[in-house]
Amino acid sequence: MDSAKTVRALPWQGLLIGAGAGLLSGLFGIGGGIVIVPALLALLSMERKLAHGTSLAATLPVATASLATYTIGGNVDWPVAACLAAGAICGAVVGTQLLQIIPKRPLTIIFVAVILLTAVRLLLADDVMGRETLSILGVLALIGIGFVTGTLSGLLGIGGGVVMVPVMVVLFGEIPVVAKGTSVAVIVPSSLVGTLRNRKHRNADLRVAFAIGIAGIASAVIGSLIADSINNTVSNVMFAVLLLIVAALQIRTLRAPDPGTDPPVAVD
Repeated sequence: MDSAKTVRALPWQGLLIGAGAGLLSGLFGIGGGIVIVPALLALLSMERKLAHGTSLAATLPVATASLATYTIGGNVDWPVAACLAAGAICGAVVGTQLLQIIPKRPLTIIFVAVILLTAVRLLLADDVMGRETLSILGVLALIGIGFVTGTLSGLLGIGGGVVMVPVMVVLFGEIPVVAKGTSVAVIVPSSLVGTLRNRKHRNADLRVAFAIGIAGIASAVIGSLIADSINNTVSNVMFAVLLLIVAALQIRTLRAPDPGTDPPVAVD
């Protein structure tokens, strides 16, 4: 793919992609990859593997803006974030390595099944008042969950929030807005590690990622402020709908061929 051509095509597409990704990141505590990857494929005809790596890189500034807003509002559970991040960083390394060798079809099928079940469970979740004190078992479970989400982040170009947020709400009783803030606290370091790995393997167009990420900062802040103003039930329903959309998008990837076949191009 001609990377210069891609960058020249970015002005309005980059603004749209970044604004949509930023809003979702702030509103739901996710990385925004569910918007960025399909947009890169459709609007820029980017090869899928390069789109996944570029999406993860674009997630970094968007998630950082969301995290700043959630932190100011006191909506980050830092002990939980530390446990999840410990696993997610290792998972991001594994995921970006597996991106080179593993067939994504069976993994995508499993991922779709899990998030559909999660959406149903989230709709049935009772109102929560916050998590209890973490036990050793809880810490180990969070590290394991972080590892799985980090692996998915590196492999599928998805920030992992679609897994972490409902897990924190359903299994640990986390208040939804705190779960979202904690999720982006994990996405920031795991995206950084995953991007460094993707850059090494020439699977990220950093100039495209930067343009999209910068465009998403303002909408990420807006989304985070909205998330802090809605009640738990509405938040759970909205997130369940988001999961259904994610499942539909992932199912489409099973049927659609890559729009581009050129090898990934590294851009300084």
